[in-house]
Amino acid sequence: MGFPVNSITEIKTTLAGERKTFACELLQTSTTGAVVLYRMPADHQLEDILLRKGTLSLGYFWPDKPFNAYHWIDSRLDTVALYFNVSDNTTISAESIAWRDLVVDILMTPDGRCRVLDEDELPADIDPGLRHYIDHTRDQLCREPLSRLAEYDKLTRQLINHA
Repeated sequence: MGFPVNSITEIKTTLAGERKTFACELLQTSTTGAVVLYRMPADHQLEDILLRKGTLSLGYFWPDKPFNAYHWIDSRLDTVALYFNVSDNTTISAESIAWRDLVVDILMTPDGRCRVLDEDELPADIDPGLRHYIDHTRDQLCREPLSRLAEYDKLTRQLINHA
């Protein structure tokens, strides 16, 4: 798959303040968001999902949404999984996409399963307003997983077909 190569750095800051960076390829940017491509450098196991080396991860980011999304696809462009991070403080510039990871993740698989991950890792003393934001976002994301999977499959296929 020959995508145009424009490098961009994804910067994730955890709730505890730890920073992680990922070198990505910028696929699309607009006033409303950005899409990046990351190729899995090695096999990675997440729950019962094996993301094989070379799996494509299309990351969808928006400054005005309470989450970001990763659509993981195989070499046939079939969905392996859809993964959401509850997030805030997303900023997009020409050089980077920065966001704060609010711990809770949602994992959806093509069979329609929707799993909430890492909720047990939220600090006991988390601000009640932030906890409400996280809970509300989690509940929204878990509605109609098959519709969400179809939506991202369509977005990804359109993006790849225009690359």
